[in-house]
Amino acid sequence: MSIFRKKYPLPIPEPFTADDIKVEASICTGERTIGFYDRATKKLMCAELVRSEKDIADFYRKYGLEYNGKLG
Repeated sequence: MSIFRKKYPLPIPEPFTADDIKVEASICTGERTIGFYDRATKKLMCAELVRSEKDIADFYRKYGLEYNGKLG
């Protein structure tokens, strides 16, 4: 038995698909966040801070998706 857990991909939240992933940037600071875009509320759900392209690829990998270098 290992003391380290194997990382399994998280399920994509129920009303969303891989096409709903979006990166938004702050007008003031330029800070970027990635998450699932909810068109009804116009907000990002499950949002995370993005500092590099690696963070975007990690977000995709976290949900068991493949990042091809393009969003949407």
